[in-house]
Amino acid sequence: RNETTMSEFTLLGFPAVQHLGKVLFLVHLLAYLASITGNMFIITITWTDHRLQTPMYFFLSSFSFCEFCFITTVIPKLLSIFLLGQQTIKFTSCLTQAFSFLFLGSTIFFLMTVMSLDRYLAICKPLHYPTIMSLKVCFFLVFFCYTLSFIFITGVILKVSQLSFCGSNIISHFFCDLGSLIHLSCSETRSIEMLAFGIALFILLTSLIITIIAYSNIVVTIMHLPSAKERQRAFSTCSSHLLVLSLMYGSCVFIYIKPKQASRLDSNREAALVNTVVTPLLNPIIYTLRNKQVHQALRDALSRVK
Repeated sequence: RNETTMSEFTLLGFPAVQHLGKVLFLVHLLAYLASITGNMFIITITWTDHRLQTPMYFFLSSFSFCEFCFITTVIPKLLSIFLLGQQTIKFTSCLTQAFSFLFLGSTIFFLMTVMSLDRYLAICKPLHYPTIMSLKVCFFLVFFCYTLSFIFITGVILKVSQLSFCGSNIISHFFCDLGSLIHLSCSETRSIEMLAFGIALFILLTSLIITIIAYSNIVVTIMHLPSAKERQRAFSTCSSHLLVLSLMYGSCVFIYIKPKQASRLDSNREAALVNTVVTPLLNPIIYTLRNKQVHQALRDALSRVK
């Protein structure tokens, strides 16, 4: 068979609005900088203020660090496409970006699940919470999230790296999306499509089911609290987490929970912007806007600076 090894790909980006490249570059740059600043603020404030050195904020800072890395794998390349029109990407760089995006994205979902379990234990098992959620357990849970994601995603990317690419080299996306890469291959891709679908289904549904069970128990417990003030306080600590979860699950279920990726590649591109631009921008705001402890820590830090 006549076939050549693909050395680089071309990221299509958003051709319909490419003439607005400089405007879009500015908008996405500001969103990227705001997201980085917000996540770095959460990490810094939780590690410098002793009142925030609790399991809840430990997991939140781990989540913020992972999200900071997650957006950094995608947004800089998108900015170069908008500003300079640099749409080409080397094959190895493309695989590295795909691995980093999926690995960090999966880790974020596992961390969100751990955060749900943490809230469940804190509200439903308050007497046992300090014993169960020790610092050692917290570190182990974060390590477990990264390890599990690494095992799942490494297997998929190794399979993709063995595919043959002998046709078009144009990826209909603004980064090296797994579905778009599989779609370009001239090899038999049914087995790897089903593997990717199975892993995505496992990661999303497992984390979703655990989260639903945890929050169902939380709601029942909150409703039985005698004081209205206690109920309001408990709901406020969970509402921000639920809002972030709904944004992330909505877009990811739309993108990944379907066996045939080729059917919605164009719509996937728009939906991916929610995960890579909108959600990372909103998360620091959502987690800190209604958090009195963070507000107090920030006021104390500013007063020390003054």
